[in-house]
Amino acid sequence: MNKLNKTIFFLLISIFLLVSSNAHAFWIWTPQTKRWINPKYSPKENAKLQLEEVEGLYNAKKFALALREARKLVSYFPKAVEAAEGQYYIALCLEKMEKYFQAYKEYQLTIEKYPFSKRIMEIIKREYEIGDMYLEGKLKQTLGNTLSGDEPAIEIFTNVLDNAPYSEFAAASQYKLGLALLRAKRLYEAKDAFNKVLENYPESEWVEPAKYQIGVVSAELSVGLDYDRTSTASARKQFEDFIKTYPDAQLSQEAKGKISQLKEEEAEANFKTAIFYEKQKAKNSARIYYQYVIDNYPNSEWARKAKEKLSALEVKK
Repeated sequence: MNKLNKTIFFLLISIFLLVSSNAHAFWIWTPQTKRWINPKYSPKENAKLQLEEVEGLYNAKKFALALREARKLVSYFPKAVEAAEGQYYIALCLEKMEKYFQAYKEYQLTIEKYPFSKRIMEIIKREYEIGDMYLEGKLKQTLGNTLSGDEPAIEIFTNVLDNAPYSEFAAASQYKLGLALLRAKRLYEAKDAFNKVLENYPESEWVEPAKYQIGVVSAELSVGLDYDRTSTASARKQFEDFIKTYPDAQLSQEAKGKISQLKEEEAEANFKTAIFYEKQKAKNSARIYYQYVIDNYPNSEWARKAKEKLSALEVKK
């Protein structure tokens, strides 16, 4: 071995010994666990001290570190009374770090694993608030939020209701679940959700807007290629009943607008029916429908068109 090689060899040996010495310094043999542990990654001596560590870091706004220590608490002391608090702090830290859907999942896990936690009502409140932020568009849905791909608000409000169907957040959650389903175009489920507000929370402040939304859903069901006269009539009745019950409500003005819109849709549908019969050479049936549009929707543009069509038929006759 020449001089240069010897120098390199001894240099490598020195580096190895230095690294090994430093690495070994981080590991300690514990008779309790009968294994080497690294103090950097190990918990405190007991659950109480570990929880104090979590709380100290959280209060110092070191949320990422507090999250790490909270996970240790749950992992190393799963049967300790402090474990429920550790799970709660996992969710709380994630929320502070603006990882809202992950936070909701951890809050829900707290309820499922520790149903007797002193934090249950506080957790339900936080779940409700996260759901509300998603519903109002303050938070964007990200890929993988829910297994079904639905907007997160549907899952969150459903769980709030399952967790505490008679809490102070229940009626609002039931109504907002309906709004989330309506936005997702799950119309029949939305209508059912709004009806449950009337059935389960008849004294709540959410009854009034729920009745209005039932009309909105019925109107949504009536549109499209498969025009549904039954749904349209139902929607009109819902809005008319709403106006009678809440004549001074702000939503009553919107209900009047919805009624006008539905009347236009009804007029259009009847006009198109008349056109169909005319093309089929069933002129008497066509006349009946044109006249129906004129008599029942006199202020609509379809009434004007129906008059023109009816006049043309009379000329041909």
